[in-house]
Amino acid sequence: MVINKEVSRLEKSSVKLNVSIAKDDVLTEYDEMIKEYTKSMQLPGFRKGKVPKEVLIRKFGDALLDEALGKIIEKSMGEILDDESFPRESRPLPYSRPVVQDEPKLDLSKDLEFSVVYDVLPEVKINQWEGLEVEIPNVSIEDEDLNKELEIIRDRNSIVLDKDEGQKAEKGDVLTINYCELKDSGEVDEDTKRDDFTFTLGTNNNIYQFDEEIIGMKKDETKEITKTYPESDNNALAGKTVKLRVTLTALKIKKLPDLDDDLAQDVDEKFKTLEDLKNSIRERLNKDLDLRLRTLKINGILERIMENTPVEIPESMLNMELESRWRNLARRFGTDTTQLRSIMENSEQGLNPIIEEWKPDALKALHSRLILETLMEQEKLEASDEEVENEIKKLSVESNAELEEVKKYYEDERMKDYLKEDIKEQKIYDIILGKSKIKNGKKEKYADLVLGKQVDKNDE
Repeated sequence: MVINKEVSRLEKSSVKLNVSIAKDDVLTEYDEMIKEYTKSMQLPGFRKGKVPKEVLIRKFGDALLDEALGKIIEKSMGEILDDESFPRESRPLPYSRPVVQDEPKLDLSKDLEFSVVYDVLPEVKINQWEGLEVEIPNVSIEDEDLNKELEIIRDRNSIVLDKDEGQKAEKGDVLTINYCELKDSGEVDEDTKRDDFTFTLGTNNNIYQFDEEIIGMKKDETKEITKTYPESDNNALAGKTVKLRVTLTALKIKKLPDLDDDLAQDVDEKFKTLEDLKNSIRERLNKDLDLRLRTLKINGILERIMENTPVEIPESMLNMELESRWRNLARRFGTDTTQLRSIMENSEQGLNPIIEEWKPDALKALHSRLILETLMEQEKLEASDEEVENEIKKLSVESNAELEEVKKYYEDERMKDYLKEDIKEQKIYDIILGKSKIKNGKKEKYADLVLGKQVDKNDE
């Protein structure tokens, strides 16, 4: 087929492809289709394969024209997109289906003209990405950070013993309780009843946050509590007054081990002394800190690049990103996206607010990703077989897994491609950091930076 085509850009990274096919080619395609039908069709009064062309057209004319139109459009689009000379920037995204515009009609006496609209890869023109300055917090590992980790280890290696009869519950004790809400009539609200709930007093690791109210209780004691929750609380109890009944069924004390060489050896036989354990903790904390600071630097620079590099994100790309987030959320809840949507639609909040809440972050993530891909292509970055092999060895060590198991996992071509992309990403991050100016900002604590804040979208 002789196909003339013209591409025009539309908003939001979509294009309109105008296609013209010569009437002789249209007629040829139509006649080929009619021939196929005359060979296979059987009508009353005619033997199979002997239906005259004129009879077929007279009986099914409009339907045949519509079918031929669909076949010609499909064939011509296939030829256009299979042509290697058709520009990459004018090709539809894998998840963007070309939509035919204005319902064309097939007239065998004229050239066929039709238009399709589809989303394409956004155009990314990076004006400046070198020499940018970002400020990051000034953070170092202090003794208090080390001591917190040691206390966690002591707690993990503690033993729990029953407290003596008549002793009172204190912060740090391990309690087992039965609790429930009471209705205004004093009856138990069965829907809120919970037995054998165990937690450490003082952690507030319970829905009603009643730690302070049950300090001083003794084993087998029952207490009724009336508690009013502030409007500012970010939970279902905000602004409510609840009456509770709590029974303490078990009271235990946590005995922490001494901070000495024996504890270090209990943690791991590779540690001979407490100092060995401390050095290992410091090394891990510094590694976590370095990763977090690296992430902050990269995110800060990408923010600066995005400010000067506007990108029109197509609808299909945004929808695909949102769908990916739905799948991830569904996996976390152990369900599928259909069931999750149904649950959300029937909830008090509804579905739309969640999608709208996700959109800004999804757009930002896509914007950032497109910039990274453009820079990787611009710098002609690749991941060699040797680099892939070294990365697999590194992952084996970090995950404490057998090298052969990790190798087997990455025999899957898709997983290997993911690994190659990650290697290329780390390379472009290194290049970006090497061409940027990093400035130390205000002093900040390690716990606030690494433990107390949510990880950004571009975290590694």
